[in-house]
Amino acid sequence: MAQHRRRRTTALALGVPLALTAAGGLAYGLLPGAQPKASATTTAAPTWATATADGFASVDALGQNGTYGGRDGQIVTVRTLADLEKYATASEPYVIVVAAAITMDPVGKEIKVQSNKTIVGSGTSGQIVGGGFFLGSGVHNVIIRNLTIRDAYQGVWNDKEHDFDAIQMDGAHHVWIDHNDLRHMADGLIDVRKDSTYVTVSWNKLSQDNKAFGIGWTENVVTDITVHHNWIRETEQRNPSTDNAAHAHLYNNFLEDVAGTDINSSYGNYSRGATKMVLENSYFQGFKNPVIKDSTASIVQKGNTFVGTSGRNESGGTAFDPRTYYAYTLDTTADVPALLKSGAGPRGSIGTTATATTKAAATTLTVAKDGSGQYSTVQAAVNAVPAGNTSRVVISVKPGTYRELVKVPSNKPHVTIQGTSSSRNDTVIVYNNASGTPKPDGSGTYGTGGSATVAVEADDFQARNLTVSNDFDEKANQNIAQQAVALRTAADKVFLDGVIVTGDQDTLLVDTAAKDKLGRVYMKNSYVVGNVDFIFGRATAVIDKSVITLKKRWDGSSAGYVTAPSTAANRKGILIANSTVNGDVSAASFYLGRPWHAGGDASLDPQATVRNTSLSAAVKSTPWTDMSGFSWKDDRFAEYKNTGAGSGAASSNRPQLTDAQAADQEVADWLGDWTPSAS
Repeated sequence: MAQHRRRRTTALALGVPLALTAAGGLAYGLLPGAQPKASATTTAAPTWATATADGFASVDALGQNGTYGGRDGQIVTVRTLADLEKYATASEPYVIVVAAAITMDPVGKEIKVQSNKTIVGSGTSGQIVGGGFFLGSGVHNVIIRNLTIRDAYQGVWNDKEHDFDAIQMDGAHHVWIDHNDLRHMADGLIDVRKDSTYVTVSWNKLSQDNKAFGIGWTENVVTDITVHHNWIRETEQRNPSTDNAAHAHLYNNFLEDVAGTDINSSYGNYSRGATKMVLENSYFQGFKNPVIKDSTASIVQKGNTFVGTSGRNESGGTAFDPRTYYAYTLDTTADVPALLKSGAGPRGSIGTTATATTKAAATTLTVAKDGSGQYSTVQAAVNAVPAGNTSRVVISVKPGTYRELVKVPSNKPHVTIQGTSSSRNDTVIVYNNASGTPKPDGSGTYGTGGSATVAVEADDFQARNLTVSNDFDEKANQNIAQQAVALRTAADKVFLDGVIVTGDQDTLLVDTAAKDKLGRVYMKNSYVVGNVDFIFGRATAVIDKSVITLKKRWDGSSAGYVTAPSTAANRKGILIANSTVNGDVSAASFYLGRPWHAGGDASLDPQATVRNTSLSAAVKSTPWTDMSGFSWKDDRFAEYKNTGAGSGAASSNRPQLTDAQAADQEVADWLGDWTPSAS
């Protein structure tokens, strides 16, 4: 069995999901202002080249930290078979943009893709005709997106002679297949074979084929795979067929057999051998035998819809909790057909050429401790950003531990600080000030806000793929105030994407520039670590698809509080959604939060909502508590549809939102007119 570790990989930036209806309109295309060229060219990577996978492809294992493809290599644009094969089979990482319909020669040719590649279609023009891709044993960290792969069909419906697949993998790992149109091939559309594992298949259209999608075909029970938001239409079998998969998580797929056509389904989702399958919120229309299983296999069904189906619809056995491995969000089952009809498959261009060419290019400043960059400290790069800058400045930080204080002042908006390594653990900004630490000039102590390792006071700030830490030694400094902030934000439109923020007490301070100012923070696919009030402040802040790790105190005891909002009246406070709260602490030892009326300000109306989140047994059965004489019951604290051992039923001490209330407490309600996107 493969050994799983909790996901700690680089950001799931940008593409999960990519559908316009679900992710605010992100799409693919040529570089802004790019002009067509006859052969391969090289240029700087567009923002979507930094995208990384969700699902099992995001899990750290087998020496690979998630799936991010060729993000660290050059971008090349190809229009010929020779160029496509040259770069796809190279040993170096590449982002390969397919900007034409490329015909395979001979028919059925499968290019042997090597590790660390992103192969992506430019708008809807990227097509592979008459062949596909093969990922052999040991090939890893591959992304295939936004392509149409089609028409290797040789005239025999159940073709036993030609093994012409769209995408075949034999022993590969960490592969993400996303937003493609796969159809009319001579064998299968996707084959995940021979112990291939850590695979995610998302937002694809699979159609017009006898065999859609096969998984497994080995006696080993190894494969871990996530299959979500795929539109499987007019295919007969293997939709998918899953054989001896250790963990198969299928959700929000739309399986459609259209009445009155020549293609008739024989079965839908099939769990074979020793497979453990979780099947959630999928929509089956017109399928014969929509869900079937072997006597030795397991299927746990949740929230699926069946319209006009017939024959076997089975479940049974025990499976697993996907949130043990990664965070994810379920769409409502009834919305799935419309969602996938509009969102699955390749997307269009980023925008019109006129719009794209007028967009200012980002300035990049490099930081490296070894002197190989423009600057040796992060603060030096921040200092180099011009005051009042009007376009994006990316501070690209090479791996290393940067022991320094960093401040992004309010007159330097549009700054991104991002690590360049494949792991956010490799780039660390750390310091050890605490609230009670004396300032070196003798002017007093730093105070809580002043203790921050990284302080952000500029709007439109982004951080990704790095760690921000405060390693203040509480045990050695019991005589001073212990609050020690790792990251403080006091700005609007702050996007924290794929980061780790770690400390003990008061780790993450989400503040605003003033009590009457709006300050929105969106944290996604990240980790926050601490023990006392470690997500706190008055900002309108969302922690989404992230892991909140509870930490013991310096003396080994387990006790603490996750949140301490100090929200102004008529503002939204802290929202934790689609996430996981866990840690190596004692059961029933942590509160989800308490109301922080900063300075005793009774006009504040602290708010914290925790929804659709997995809570470990560490969370108390009465998860909210009072603070400094203020009752939590006088403020705004609630849960909605949480799961796990630490969740509980509604009571006077554990308020739960109604469905109607929850509809007004979605992520989009917190962010308003702001749609965060990486830049």
